[in-house]
Formats: sequence, C-alpha cells, structure tokens
Amino acid sequence: MIYKNPILHFDFSDPDVIRDGADFYMIASSFNMLPGLPILHSKNLVEWEIINYAIKKLDSRFDKVIHGEGVWAPSIRKHNGIFYIVYPDPDKGIFEIHTNDLYKEFSEPRCLISGRGYEDPCPIWVDDKCYITFAFVKSRIGFNSRIAVIEAKNDLSQTIGDYKIVYDGTNDNPTIEGPKFNFRNGYFYIMAPAGSVKGGWQTCLRSKEPFGPYESKIVLYQGDTLVNGPHQGALIDLDDTNQNYAFVHFQDKRAYGRIIHLEPVKFVNDWPICGESKDYILAGTPVSEHEYLVDVESNYKVMISDKFKDNKLSVMWQRPSNLDNFYSFNNKLIFNFNKTEYANKIDLNPYSIYTKIPALEFDVSTQFDMKNMKDGDHIGFVVMGQIYKAIEFSKKGAKYLVSLIDGNFDEDNKVIDSFEINDSSVILNAQFRNKDIYNLLYTIHVNGIKVFNKEKAYAGRWIGSNIGYYSYTTSDEPGTCDILYYHTNIIK
Repeated sequence: MIYKNPILHFDFSDPDVIRDGADFYMIASSFNMLPGLPILHSKNLVEWEIINYAIKKLDSRFDKVIHGEGVWAPSIRKHNGIFYIVYPDPDKGIFEIHTNDLYKEFSEPRCLISGRGYEDPCPIWVDDKCYITFAFVKSRIGFNSRIAVIEAKNDLSQTIGDYKIVYDGTNDNPTIEGPKFNFRNGYFYIMAPAGSVKGGWQTCLRSKEPFGPYESKIVLYQGDTLVNGPHQGALIDLDDTNQNYAFVHFQDKRAYGRIIHLEPVKFVNDWPICGESKDYILAGTPVSEHEYLVDVESNYKVMISDKFKDNKLSVMWQRPSNLDNFYSFNNKLIFNFNKTEYANKIDLNPYSIYTKIPALEFDVSTQFDMKNMKDGDHIGFVVMGQIYKAIEFSKKGAKYLVSLIDGNFDEDNKVIDSFEINDSSVILNAQFRNKDIYNLLYTIHVNGIKVFNKEKAYAGRWIGSNIGYYSYTTSDEPGTCDILYYHTNIIK
C-alpha cells in the first residue's frame, strides 16, 4: 500500500507520537482551545481518529478567550504501565498529567517546574532514572535557542536539582525548540526543530550522557520540495527490533494550520536520516508518497461532520475558553443565548465552538432553525482567524436580519452589509477552495443568496483558521436557536 503526504490535512500542531504494542497514539498542542490536548489513535501511522482529550478545563484565566496561550507543545510517553503527558504553559511552568487508559480521564495537572519562559518538555527513562528536556520562550524569559535537561523522580512527581543547558543553538541552530527525547544504541537523542516555524529544519542532538555534551546534525530539511519548515515532531520505533523507525512532523500552511506528514527513517552511523536522501549521509527531504511503514489496513478517520444526535459535542468541536454552559441537546445542538461584553468582538466571544479546516478543498453545509429566537438574540457562522468574516442572524420582529461582519483581533467588528429574510429556517452552504499551496478562499451562500464571494481565510495565533458558531443576546428573556447538522464534503 502507498500513502501520500500529508497524512492529516488538519491542524494538529507540534505532534508527538508513541507506539504501545501494535497501537500508535498522537497528541498535539491545543493552546486555549478546550477540551485540550487531543489524543489520536492509529494502527498504521497513516489513518487516525480522535479518541479523547486529556484536559477538560484550564485555570480561571481561560474563563475568557486568550488566543495562543495555554497548552503549548506537549509530549507523551509510557512508563511502568502509566501514560504520561508533559506539557508547558509558557506563563506558569511545566506540568504533568497521567492515566493508565488513554480512553479515560487523566489526573489533575501537577507542576514540575514553576515559572515563566519554559516550553516543549519531554521525559525519558533510562537505567531507572528519569530526565526531562525542554526549551525556552524568549518573550517570557529573555532568551531562546537553548535546550535544557533536568532530572526527575521516576513517577514524575517532582524534579530533582536544577536544570542544565546542554545545547546552545544560537549560531548553528537558531530558535531551536520543541525537543523530544529518545534513546537508542547507547545514545540519548534529542530531536529538535530549528530555524523557524515556516522555514526551518529538523535537527538531531545526540550524546552518550543525558546532560551532554551533545553533537548536532540536521536530519530533515525542505530541499527542492514544497514542504516548508519540515520539523517538530516525533521519532517513533515501529517494532521491538530497534531497527525500524518513522518520523511524524508538521508543515505550517497558514490558514490550513500545521498539517501532519509521515517520513521514513534510516539510521546511518547512528544518525536518524528522515525522509529520502541520495546517499543517506546528508539530511533527508520530505517524501510526497511512500509505502506504508506499518502495513496494516484501517478505516480510521478524523470526524468532519456532525448531526448532533449523541446529545453531546463530538470530538471534532472545541471551545475557545472554559465556558461550556451555553449549549444543550435534543437530537440537535441548541444554543442558549447569553449576554457578553464581547458582542462586537467575535474573536473574544466565549460562547463559541469551532472545528478545524479538514482538507485542501471542501464544502460545508449547515442548517439553522431560528423559530425560538427572541428579539436581541444573535447566532453566527464564522471563519475565524486573525482576520475573519462572519454571517450573523438576529431576530427583528417577524423577520430575521442577516448581517455580514468583518473582524480582526485588533479592532471591533464592522457590519459591512445586511438584509432581511422571512424564513426562520436557514441553510448555509460554504465552498472552500485552494488558491495556492498556502491560501484558502471561500464563498458562502445563505438560502441560495451569495453573501461572501472568494474571501481569504487567515490563520489564528499559532493555529490555522477555524470554522464555527457563536452566539450572544442583548435580551433579558432570550430564546434559543437550533443547529440541525454540520456536514462536510471533501473535494480533495
């Protein structure tokens, strides 16, 4: 069987992957989106499904929408039958959560390193000792481009002693970050991206000792491919032979987000060369297609449509804050309207749900039933990014007002057009089409009326564009609005 890259045209930023027997599990950054820390499962590293989220709620700061903060690049490892996820909050420190079953609840977060400016931690257990590697956030601590290691207790209950900076990439690997620990043939390996998110490369550090000294080698770069910045991911053992490995990483595609690629790996002179290389001495470049590295058939898919029949939000949806008291179900999604100080700032409205861009090109159809809305109630459909457009419906006497809204992270929303309709049932169709490798254009119709034509989707803060719903009211006696379905059709 042949797979094609990207294996996931979804925004699963900063992926980390482990193998547990015949199963593979991936986690990714979630920032302020909740539930957070998505967990995906695969049998072959190509087809994936979301099975759970590790975090249900963040601290009280996130009762409001704070774009790009919260949970940054995490890691997942298993030790003595326990799955550990270690993740950073760049404003608070490095945290650990754990479970013995990835389909169930995780423990409450436990702080391992307190303070601002630490990011991208990853633990490893070797010779009955545990070590954690991590990097630094210049905007919080004043420097970056360095990798540190600290010892920890075996159960990850606390760290031991002070950390040591084991590598300074300022000259050869600037902005090095996202370190992931591996151990093979007596070497500690730290796989770490450098250069930049959009134009960088994958570096490997190795040493016989956890605290170094480490030597470095670039093991994956763009070359003459279209895969910019191929880095930040996971080196994965494919079996118990210690010979067969793969590398999963992301590519930043602006509005599409950080999409996921799978590379073969060949160890040469104990260096993991990722992708394909003419002589496997120099760094590899990303493959566009390859034979399956784990030849297991699977029909796993990431959910992209929802009929809201399970009477709960499916795993395709996330909220931008802790608040989750604004919707209910009755074989449909029911928005219960709330007042908010952010009526003129959709990007800061906590009464919202979002889903990821799912493909290069696709269509979306959704239906609103607004018969139970009251004057002052507002429900909207938005393509969210740092610049965004929204279609908002509000009750106006016996009619409904359709407003076209222009917004961005820095200013209040602006109504750029509006018109009235009589029907309380609205079908919205959106066509999303690729302009070039990075840019996504969309056209939206409401009950057959074209309202947005060839608008450009924009990335959010550290994430791609999202599609979703939001609501608010100015009424003291608000009504409700029903969403009957959200359907996605993949074009390519």
